[in-house]
Amino acid sequence: MNIPGTIDRPLTQDPKKQAPMKPFTSEPAGSATEDVTTTGAYDSRQNRTREMQLIPEALARAHMHDRLREAEQGRQAARLLAARRMQRRAERASLRARRALAMAVMQ
Repeated sequence: MNIPGTIDRPLTQDPKKQAPMKPFTSEPAGSATEDVTTTGAYDSRQNRTREMQLIPEALARAHMHDRLREAEQGRQAARLLAARRMQRRAERASLRARRALAMAVMQ
């Protein structure tokens, strides 16, 4: 029994041997895309495969970029906290020096 292939179960898995899709006659002219040759379909599948293989690399690069940015923000926040802490310490030392000078002048 020779049964022609269907969309779900094509006769062959090789895209070069599959027949190109034809637009339906019931569709208005220009509504469907142009016929694609099997070579063009094969090339686009190859390019898609290459692009898909590069996706993890791009994701890893974006992930590393985000981690580096977060680390830099964390270092910047730590530097800001240290600067504020040192400023408060300097202000307290300045107040102690003023008091000591005032006490020395008063006596």
